[in-house]
Amino acid sequence: MVVRSPFLRTVRLGISSLLLHKLRSFLTTLGVLFGVASVIAMLAVGEGASEQAQEQIRQLGSQNVILRSVKPPEDQQSNQETRVLAYGLTDDDRARARLTFPGVRDVVPVMIIPEEVRHEDRMCRPRVLCTEPDYLSATGRVLQSGRFLSELDEQLEEPVCVLSFEVGRYLFPYESPIGRRVRVGSEYFEVVGILLPRVPIGQIPIDSGAEVSGDMMIPLASGRRMFGTTQVKMRSGSRDITEVDLHEMIINVERAVDVPMIADAARTMLDREHREKDWEVVVPLELLLRAEETKRIFNIVLGSIAGISLLVGGIGIMNVMLATVTERTREIGIRRALGAKRRHIVIQFLVETVVLSGFGGFAGVALGLAIPAVVEATAGMPTIVTPQAPTLAFLISVGIGVVFGLYPAWRAAHMDPVEALRHE
Repeated sequence: MVVRSPFLRTVRLGISSLLLHKLRSFLTTLGVLFGVASVIAMLAVGEGASEQAQEQIRQLGSQNVILRSVKPPEDQQSNQETRVLAYGLTDDDRARARLTFPGVRDVVPVMIIPEEVRHEDRMCRPRVLCTEPDYLSATGRVLQSGRFLSELDEQLEEPVCVLSFEVGRYLFPYESPIGRRVRVGSEYFEVVGILLPRVPIGQIPIDSGAEVSGDMMIPLASGRRMFGTTQVKMRSGSRDITEVDLHEMIINVERAVDVPMIADAARTMLDREHREKDWEVVVPLELLLRAEETKRIFNIVLGSIAGISLLVGGIGIMNVMLATVTERTREIGIRRALGAKRRHIVIQFLVETVVLSGFGGFAGVALGLAIPAVVEATAGMPTIVTPQAPTLAFLISVGIGVVFGLYPAWRAAHMDPVEALRHE
């Protein structure tokens, strides 16, 4: 207790000196306060946006290689009134991938139907996917209720469907969709299952109408029998006829380490079998690694920008403390004359700068934790505050108080006591 008393006395003296100029002390801490708050808030927003992007990539499946049909540019099409364009992935491509690629668990076909989905007076335009039962395991989707498409549905070409949560909630807001019928174009399908959403339920709009961003799955054989592979679009007095066997193929690989090899094999096969590049290969694993690297760079940039605010706050503290040393020259001379050593003067002024920066850092942490919550509630943007961010920001603020307080403290301690006593 005897050892701590001088230090505690110095701390009390430093705080008392700061309280003599409350407004100046408060304004001095604002630079550190906003610097710390900006560090935490910017990192939280950046972390949330990055995590959201990475989660979307993960949902595609880190052990999947996705092949997609790509419509050729308009200038490669005919200028006739009736334009017929056949492009994209074929059933032969699927057979080759399944039979020749090593380490492939399954190749899941997907055909997309550009039709409206209706129930009574409610209409929306989700993605209508014609696919097979293995789609559920390949994509990692989870059933909420009912069942998924079965092999028997595919063999018998049954008019059944599975809705995503978003579509089911919009079309059937007050009842269970299971067992009810929905209309796709002019065809009717019975709902046999509902999938859980990919995002938290609270983030899904209740009444989003035609903008529903969900899916509807029907058996591939049923989709081909009812809608065919040919789509006709009327525009500007002409007719565009497109024929696509498959809009997408999901190659599910047994081991994640084999994903790059399968992706390269898919590119080689499609380049050899297709006369023009009417396809693309998407590798979620590569996108995920790229997103993680982008996140790291993004955090460094945001942290650097926010760190500049802390630097400005530290310069403000140094400026005020230098002015304080000048104002209190006579006080310093009296303390030295009464026996105070240089280290006592250094400690006194360091305590004052650390108190200023520490208070600013503490208030900045509180504000920095509040800003992400406000952003998430008002803008709907996801934010993530990691435990390291407020801890690191607070420690940096205290460190800035020490660094920028050293010179004013050293200057005060090295004053000539006689000259200090003469100061008016």
